[in-house]
Amino acid sequence: MSFFAILFALLIEQARPLSRSNPIHAGLRAWAYSVQRNFDAGGLRHGWLAWALAAVLPALLVLGLHWLLLWLIGWPAAVLWSVLVLYVTLGFRQFSHHFTAIRDALEAADEDGARAALADWQQVDVGLLPRSEIVRHVIEYSVIAAHRHVFGVLAWFSILAALGLGPAGAVYYRMAEFVARYYDHERASPALYQAAQQAWRLADWLPARLTALSFAVVGSFEEAIDGWRFHAERFPQDNDGVLLAATAGALNVRLGGEALRGRSGATADAEGLDAHPEPDEEGADSSSSTPGRTPEVGHLRSVVGLVWRAVVVWLLLLALLTLARLLG
Repeated sequence: MSFFAILFALLIEQARPLSRSNPIHAGLRAWAYSVQRNFDAGGLRHGWLAWALAAVLPALLVLGLHWLLLWLIGWPAAVLWSVLVLYVTLGFRQFSHHFTAIRDALEAADEDGARAALADWQQVDVGLLPRSEIVRHVIEYSVIAAHRHVFGVLAWFSILAALGLGPAGAVYYRMAEFVARYYDHERASPALYQAAQQAWRLADWLPARLTALSFAVVGSFEEAIDGWRFHAERFPQDNDGVLLAATAGALNVRLGGEALRGRSGATADAEGLDAHPEPDEEGADSSSSTPGRTPEVGHLRSVVGLVWRAVVVWLLLLALLTLARLLG
């Protein structure tokens, strides 16, 4: 029943998106802070214990309630619980308003407004980025956001749900990503920070490659695979590099990783995005950019189409698996 849970969650999220100031996310931030304050003693074991409590325990609680509902009421209640959990963890509307604001500003030739919206979204100093660089940053941030809010959640939910673990996978993935961002150098000890970053890289290894493969299927397949194979190392993070290199090939657009410079793991650092290496005559950093066309505003609509086509592919695959299971 994973297909129906995902479908209903996406439809509800499109109709009534969860606000940024919702009590669930506020409670999770308070939980992460409480765990760090009480269990982060600085040692390696303490770091992994604090990470497990912050990221794994919520997933186990969700799993326990899933099994309890399944035992007491039956599968309809368990499906409704999965829909509720996915509504909280899955969805485009948790970041798409930033993307839309920047795109609308660029289409209206309001580059200052686009820079301001980009700076507000990522909490960084964008300086005086030229138009093509604004587009490139938006593509990179948006693709990564779509992966972490949608495709990564879908991957973990689908795999663990098929094993009878309900929506625990969706919660684990989002919590692993959240604590990797939350436990930065200022909030956590080096041991907890390293544990959170390492656990996040492991959690995102398979989903990042599944998303990259999805983009290759619905985009330019050969170029996407070539980008994955030959240009992923040009980006600072391995998993993000695979995803962005495949996206660059699928859309034939030049991406360069500047949107990820200054990041440490999954945490954005406000060192400023204008501290780039010297660009070449086309305005791109030749040492780190992928092949492709110079980013233009039209590529933003291509990104939207790529992402939605990939979602349709995921839903069709899940629908076929659900149908085979019911008939079997």
